[in-house]
Amino acid sequence: MTANNTAAAVEKTAKVTTESFQIQLQTLWNDSVAWLGSHWLQILVAVGIATAIVAILHVLRRWGMRLCEKSVGPAGWGTILGRTIARTGHFFIIMLAAKLVAGYANPPEMVAKTIDFLFTLAAVFQAAIWARELILGAIEKRTESENYHGEALLSALGLIRLLVTFALFAIALVVVLDNLGVNVTGLVAGLGVGGIAIGLAAQGIFADLFAALAIIFDRPFRRGDRIHYDQTKGTVEAIGLKSTRIRAFTGEERVISNKQLLDKEIQNVSARHHVRNRLMIGIAYETPPDVLEAIPAMLEAIVEAAGAHASRASYEAFGASSVDLVLEFDVPGDDVPASNAARDKIIIGILRKFAAEGITIPYPAQTAFTAAPDGKLIYPYPPEPQEVPDGRP
Repeated sequence: MTANNTAAAVEKTAKVTTESFQIQLQTLWNDSVAWLGSHWLQILVAVGIATAIVAILHVLRRWGMRLCEKSVGPAGWGTILGRTIARTGHFFIIMLAAKLVAGYANPPEMVAKTIDFLFTLAAVFQAAIWARELILGAIEKRTESENYHGEALLSALGLIRLLVTFALFAIALVVVLDNLGVNVTGLVAGLGVGGIAIGLAAQGIFADLFAALAIIFDRPFRRGDRIHYDQTKGTVEAIGLKSTRIRAFTGEERVISNKQLLDKEIQNVSARHHVRNRLMIGIAYETPPDVLEAIPAMLEAIVEAAGAHASRASYEAFGASSVDLVLEFDVPGDDVPASNAARDKIIIGILRKFAAEGITIPYPAQTAFTAAPDGKLIYPYPPEPQEVPDGRP
């Protein structure tokens, strides 16, 4: 008995819905016929204006296509804008023209509501298409650098395109349903909960993906750069969707996830414009003060002759067996072997200059004193002779 009642209720509901739809359709037809009969001149004028609007919009669309065809080399903002304009749909163009002239034609309420609904539908999804083209165009523009060509990271653009498309069209669908009067609160809550669940389940993958995007936009390093992080030094060979491969200077390939890599302090050696070297030089205490005063200028001249720039040449401290001097100089560029060659040239030049000037770099020296049984010190060298008043020793 209960099943029969349920089936009857469903059948009755379907019948009522069908009859209601037929009544609305009949009302729309009758109103349209009456409108055409009473406003035919206004309708003709509106159709002419709408045709002109459609033609103008199609001209703009073709201009966007030609702008894309003329682009050579990496995509610029002009190309991205042209591609966005070229993605304008015919349905949106027609509904935009209809919306602009609908007020002049004074259509009946049912026709006006239909135009409003179709225009909203076309405008929302067209805005999603435009936004997708602009976002993806901006991402592709950032990856057009030649140092990113051929990397596995470029294959991530397919996944990025899918994620961006899904997000934008999901928002567009919610907006359309809301304009239809559908309660989208539950749908939005469900999408939010589902997104949180997916994010928690794949947080490691998404963290590495967003880290890869950070590498694209922030560019802390590129393929081919020499970097230092933690205790590792090497050359970046590949930047992938999840990890980065680095060829260590000792020969092995090291793989580290993008998130862990960006969490560390990274020193981009390739980005430096000079290599700084530091030398500690000891000068014998027996060196005359005038010579000590002239030594920093000597060292600066030697550094400049080697093609480097002296940033500091000054005395540091009194050492155990010498006056300690610090020499710091910069070699232009980021080539470490060239820096080492310049450093060797400077060291040899210092030794030659000191030998010519009679300046001594002393060995570490220490003097030991012993004591006699009576407590007197026994010197390790003969005592100096004492002079008598008449000048004889």
